[in-house]
Amino acid sequence: MENCIFCKIVNGAIPAQKVYETDTVLAFLDIYPVTPGHLLVIPKEHYEDCLAAPTTVVGELAMAIQKLAPAVLSAVGASAFNIGLNCGRDAGQVIFHLHWHLMPRFADDGLRLWPGKAELEAAVPGVAEKIRQTLES
Repeated sequence: MENCIFCKIVNGAIPAQKVYETDTVLAFLDIYPVTPGHLLVIPKEHYEDCLAAPTTVVGELAMAIQKLAPAVLSAVGASAFNIGLNCGRDAGQVIFHLHWHLMPRFADDGLRLWPGKAELEAAVPGVAEKIRQTLES
């Protein structure tokens, strides 16, 4: 993709702190990390998001994260990690090239993710039923 920053990183037109690479996957440090060691794991081929990518590509990304996570945790002394995937503008996706965030976590890092909303609890059974019906149709 001509104007995609991640495609430019894959092609070597833009430098990145690459830490892992295969024929199909590239992982590099995020230039705006939320914690030390925050990685972006991308397919080398351009897919806008996880819904556009073949399941084989999504699987390769997952396997890369499984390999990378222990190395990142050890390198930065983290105790845990989060995996983030923003799929669509309303979900916070800014770069429309499929990418997963691997974010090391520390007990005192101050990063807080999505607090639950008690007022939505009553809707859970109805939403579950709608999802099941959609999958069956």
